[in-house]
Amino acid sequence: MGMYKMSICSVYIMMVLIVRLTDVGIEGREVSVLEKHEIPSSGFGSGNGFTKSFNSIYDTSRYGIFQLNNGLALTPQMGWNSWNFFACNITEDLIRETADALISTGLADLGYIYVNIDDCWSTASRNSKGQLVPDPKTFPSGIKALADYVHGKGLKLGIYSDAGVFTCQVRPGSLFHETDDAQLFASWDVDYLKYDNCFNLGIPPKKRYPPMRDALNATGRTIFYSLCEWGVEDPALWARAVGNSWRTTDDINDTWASMTTIADLNNKWASYAGPGGWNDPDMLEVGNGGMTYQEYRAHFSIWALMKAPLLVGCDVRNMTAETFEILSNKEVIAVNQDSLGVQGRKVYVAGEDDCLQVILQLV
Repeated sequence: MGMYKMSICSVYIMMVLIVRLTDVGIEGREVSVLEKHEIPSSGFGSGNGFTKSFNSIYDTSRYGIFQLNNGLALTPQMGWNSWNFFACNITEDLIRETADALISTGLADLGYIYVNIDDCWSTASRNSKGQLVPDPKTFPSGIKALADYVHGKGLKLGIYSDAGVFTCQVRPGSLFHETDDAQLFASWDVDYLKYDNCFNLGIPPKKRYPPMRDALNATGRTIFYSLCEWGVEDPALWARAVGNSWRTTDDINDTWASMTTIADLNNKWASYAGPGGWNDPDMLEVGNGGMTYQEYRAHFSIWALMKAPLLVGCDVRNMTAETFEILSNKEVIAVNQDSLGVQGRKVYVAGEDDCLQVILQLV
């Protein structure tokens, strides 16, 4: 016999919503169950139904409205991003090896298809023509050659820029260069753009992010547009007409406190996400060493429930068996990739700091 104690914070207590919905097309979806019941104020009482406020948790009437109609992000994006583990220590060899690893491990077959280069891929200044230039020391073959390699594996290549005059690591940003940079990305056959928020001159995000959307659309190439606005001006309220996903929070770090705090913040915007555009609570930290196996399992499961992008942030070339087990869980991935696209959210909290202590007797 033994005693097992675990702390289940409120963010754990979420539900996969399996309710019958009436599809009303682009105007959104209408819930056809649960709303006829009357019940105790707690929502979990002894009655046979649910309160009106509890039912609002399941309201999906806003889903599908004003999503960016570029044929992408019908489910949350899946793939890998270089930042969380490698930061600026990136090279074209790393990107190729990561693409190889996604294939050899079978992660690509599970949906992890985007190989996304984050900050630090370019030189410190533009060339004489005003163009962005890949760093010749770390990306000597150029981005087009790298895209060709990644595409040859059946994967997609993502790149990074910033809606400011510089990126967060002080490379050239794309503010006021949207048309030229979008055309350059398209000429390199890039499939995905993460667009950050540093050095933005104080110009409101609502003014800085649409020009890149228009510039990407004008290229004629379909490019996933990921807004990284950090939730500064509540992008869930306006970004669905601009991008395919939008960051709702500041950057994650590899700790339980950071992960759960971000999950709580992202929860607020559940009803504003859906096919075509998703709330983004930042990339996964699974496998980076700062949390326990159980905490990483919770992290991955919560991100899946929240219909968050599943962008691996570890070194997939050197994953542990435990990390691979978490990232390759088909049932959890299936929850995230459900075509209905209803984001799970918290339905009940209890205990000090909304954290319920549970004692299990193991026999």
